[in-house]
Amino acid sequence: MEDRIRIRSEEVLSDDWAVLKKTVLDYRRRDGRWETQIRQTYDRGDGAVILPFDPQRSTVLLS
Repeated sequence: MEDRIRIRSEEVLSDDWAVLKKTVLDYRRRDGRWETQIRQTYDRGDGAVILPFDPQRSTVLLS
């Protein structure tokens, strides 16, 4: 399977208590077109999170 994601750049925004990075990536959509996206990730070691997204309201569920 071909890669659907190409990392263009990563920038460390903060490296204090945890690492905050800004990543610019190219993402291949299902129709084959490439789309540039920007994501920020917060890494403080072992752990995971899932944010349920409601596309009708365009919001995430926080509890």
